[in-house]
Amino acid sequence: MDLTRIQNLSLSYISSFALRCAVDLDISGRIQAYGRPMPLNELARSIPIPPEKDSMLGRLMTLLVNQGIFVQSEAGYLLTPASGLLQTEGSNVGAYVRLVTDAEVIKIWGRLSEVFKESGEVSLFEKVFDGKQLWEFAKEKPEYGKLFGEAMASLSNSLMRGLVASYPHIFDGLNNLVDVGGGTGAAVKIIAEAFPKLRCTVFDLPHVVAKALESNSFDVVGGDMFEKIPPADAIFLKNVLHDWGMKIVFGYLSDAKKQLNPVKMVARSLLSTSS
Repeated sequence: MDLTRIQNLSLSYISSFALRCAVDLDISGRIQAYGRPMPLNELARSIPIPPEKDSMLGRLMTLLVNQGIFVQSEAGYLLTPASGLLQTEGSNVGAYVRLVTDAEVIKIWGRLSEVFKESGEVSLFEKVFDGKQLWEFAKEKPEYGKLFGEAMASLSNSLMRGLVASYPHIFDGLNNLVDVGGGTGAAVKIIAEAFPKLRCTVFDLPHVVAKALESNSFDVVGGDMFEKIPPADAIFLKNVLHDWGMKIVFGYLSDAKKQLNPVKMVARSLLSTSS
């Protein structure tokens, strides 16, 4: 049993890359377009793949069925709520799958043990990429920056619609709000559309907001969150604070509170993505 557990953990990356393969082949989109349970041979021809690879595709689908990504009936394969998120049309969380299985990201985790052997608060990312933070790396590598932006937007699209529908009260009493580290504005756009009287601003590094979504429902401001934040009643944070150590985070929140005249501080990172 213990040996099996070690083997399973050691090989768990296979499931991640099987999911990545499903995204790259747009299997969810093909099953959705078929409109009914899709037999293996029909799926194979739609990709298309050489006939001799059909059995390999079958093994891939068996793994994904066992992982709960698809279901299989006697007639063929069907979508689950999970695989529905991977469709090209819609939230398309496939962008997030591509990001976390990207070669640059995988390279980072292969050196995890090195961080524990050195003093200081150098992150694993900085260790691997010669002292560069993720934001610097993304600026130097536009293709990675684009992928990162798409991944964060895909998560926001999926999460935020549920948030504004289930927890509208957290925005009560606000006249304006700034989404700090808000990327291209995917999250703030949903907030602004749900609450038209709430004036929203997306705030991020200049090269990031330069690619912000075009919308009349929110403002776009570029800058450094550690220097100055646009004036607002409250700040909104999603998947931002975990990028730094606790000392930096507490210092930042203290400074942010002084810069704003906050009614409330909304920390998206504390909300369950299952909500």
